Amino acid sequence: MSGTCSILAVGDLVLDEPGPELYFAPSARLLRGADIAIGHIEVPHSTSTVQSSTDVPAPPADPKALEAVADAGFDIVTLAGNHLYDVGTEGVLDTIRYSRAAGLKTVGGGANLAAAREPAVHEAAGWRVGVLSYNCVGPRVSWAASQKAGAAYVNVLTHYELESATPGGPPTVYTFVAPDSLAQMKADIRALRAEVDIVVVALHKGIGHTPAVLADYESPLAQSAVDAGADMVIGHHAHIMRGIEMYRGKPIFHGLGNFVTVTRALTPVGGDSAERRAWAARRQQMFGFAPDPEMPSYPFHPESRNTAIASCTFGPDGTLRAGFVPCWIDDDARPVPLAPGDPRGIEVADYIEKITRAAGFGTLFRHDTDLVTVAESGQQQRKP
Repeated sequence: MSGTCSILAVGDLVLDEPGPELYFAPSARLLRGADIAIGHIEVPHSTSTVQSSTDVPAPPADPKALEAVADAGFDIVTLAGNHLYDVGTEGVLDTIRYSRAAGLKTVGGGANLAAAREPAVHEAAGWRVGVLSYNCVGPRVSWAASQKAGAAYVNVLTHYELESATPGGPPTVYTFVAPDSLAQMKADIRALRAEVDIVVVALHKGIGHTPAVLADYESPLAQSAVDAGADMVIGHHAHIMRGIEMYRGKPIFHGLGNFVTVTRALTPVGGDSAERRAWAARRQQMFGFAPDPEMPSYPFHPESRNTAIASCTFGPDGTLRAGFVPCWIDDDARPVPLAPGDPRGIEVADYIEKITRAAGFGTLFRHDTDLVTVAESGQQQRKP
């Protein structure tokens, strides 16, 4: 390689409103300027309406909306998530077929487990970049198997321990990755590492709609990915930003939050399934917020309007410049990139630094002219 390779990545994409290209308008120029841009397709894109999941199933989105994703500058879309199988095998295969027809490479979903675990490899600027994608949150019905369509996955176990003599009282919750599942992910990464110049691992993980908090398994899992050969780890699923960890000189974006995520499925008057209606009613009790009635197509936590585009630029001499472009979800539910010196950009960057500190990471933040860069401080506080 004689030049650099720039990679941009965003969090969840839900394109369930007309005119999806309008929502990408503020960010498309920036995304198109990257050598590779990666996004996560959160829901099936299919004409099927057969409900195959009971875990708050998402309605399928219009397959044509994927053309707007490609037009906005994305090259690769990750699919391994909790909603991929919501309309069954047809939804999985339709999402892959329509994504590829739009010019997007897909990873993390397939007609069987072997296909779902296949990396996406993309060549740009003289570099070979490989991407792997895993669903870490379930439900099990979303997982691919040897003869079943679905998502590649990492099996995370949850243990509830009653720490006091109070039957029925609140337990302490511990989460950890099943050893065989962790070994399989690491084997996938090592195999890809031998074939490409840059490895990106996408993990659908985290506690939804909850500011700052990381579950026990999240940092050790991401660190294991780096240990196996990942150069960049990106997270999504929680629909709200998470902190940024630097580990062995590699960036771990624990959660990139929402990007274009527009849907009315969870508004108080929306949803055509009993499960979605029940979820909308239960959400305020569980997470302590109600959607802004002025933004019916954006039913998410108010802090989730702070978001970012992750950025990594790799140099032929082994250098890595990592950081993010702060973004704000505007009143039309559009993610708007902000200059780090812009007052709103400073607010978003400060928010991301605050939740990074809350997670126990000592990552250093610096406001450059084009992005907020991150570096390792050598004083990480969180225990692995």
